[in-house]
Amino acid sequence: MALDVLSLGQVRIHSGSATREEAMKEAADILESAGAVTSRYYDAMLQREETVSTYMGMELAIPHGTNETKAEILASALSITRYDGGVDWGGEPVTFVVGIAGRGDEHLEILSKIAILFSDDSEVQRLKAAESPEELFEIVSAAGV
Repeated sequence: MALDVLSLGQVRIHSGSATREEAMKEAADILESAGAVTSRYYDAMLQREETVSTYMGMELAIPHGTNETKAEILASALSITRYDGGVDWGGEPVTFVVGIAGRGDEHLEILSKIAILFSDDSEVQRLKAAESPEELFEIVSAAGV
């Protein structure tokens, strides 16, 4: 069953690159615009990144806040941003930055769906080949995210 955590407005494609901090800020801003997090969520993401990298492999990073900052999460939501120029994520190459905010334990279900999608090479290639945010949104939605 799909979680209602992603809308088309939360999906972006950039032809250029970004720093890790810029990418995290954009993810936090998208989640805040969606009404999912407070303005302090970016700081929560930075805190998490200081203790453990949110780089997941497969050109994917999933920045999110710490357990101690759960109060900054107002609703479960995702942001998906593709940087065709890449992001240097602590020395690892990242193309996809998936910002995540999960109420209660919902982030675990969201994370597992994202992990399944990105563990499939052919799906990652489809995500990279998507020519518009609409197409990217359709592929992710079809995966039940």
